Amino acid sequence: MSGPDVYTHGHHEAVLRSHRWRTAENSAAYLLPHLRPGLDLLDVGCGPGTLTVDLAARVAPGRVTGVDAAADVVAVATDHARTVGATNVAFAAGDFRTMGLAPGGFDVVHAHQVLQHLREPVEALRAMASLARPDGGLVAVRDGDYAGMTWAPADPRLERWLAVYRAVATGNGAEPDAGRHLLGWARRAGLDDVAYSTSTWTFATPDDRTWWSETWAERITATRLADQALDHGLATRAELDEMAAGWRAWAGRDDAVFTVVHGEIVARV
Repeated sequence: MSGPDVYTHGHHEAVLRSHRWRTAENSAAYLLPHLRPGLDLLDVGCGPGTLTVDLAARVAPGRVTGVDAAADVVAVATDHARTVGATNVAFAAGDFRTMGLAPGGFDVVHAHQVLQHLREPVEALRAMASLARPDGGLVAVRDGDYAGMTWAPADPRLERWLAVYRAVATGNGAEPDAGRHLLGWARRAGLDDVAYSTSTWTFATPDDRTWWSETWAERITATRLADQALDHGLATRAELDEMAAGWRAWAGRDDAVFTVVHGEIVARV
């Protein structure tokens, strides 16, 4: 599919707040058994850098490079690394596929919640594999699966939120259900030593429900996602406000749960 990649969420503070919550434990547990001190790691689509820095602590004194297409977010990541004193990590702005990274230069090439936003995820996996060491380097990817998300109690406003999000993402040429496709994409990319797994984020405590719902209530009304939904005629402003109200009503229930399903691959080159 032709055309540039579009990051559906944008980089509003509500989005970055969600990204800063991610740690190695809650977002890369599948990868941790493969990490050891001294490995060099590339983090593709590093965002504000919290997960990158956490991974850097696992491979120190190995070097870690975080790259992201958004220069302003790379600046945030650089500030974070400086603040926490992470000396084995550096960040750069650009497209990892075209920015001149050294072929075969990394022991691990990692991407979290990235392929779901790319028009050509198979080509992206090939590019990631080309950056991994040819004698056993790893490609590690984790992506959500929006159609696999589940919640209770049911609310038509959340059903509408999911439908609008998926319509915006597919309209951008992306695959919001990427998690279930990772193994197939890896095979098509020529990777044959691939382990596939799944894991979840679960929001069921009062604090977790409040945090998750407020993040999405703001994202569906005040971010690039909201702008695209309006511009493409997928929802009205009143409908977006109703979705936000649905999120807050859901969080107020003491029986409310939300589960985010992810697919994961570790491929050895």
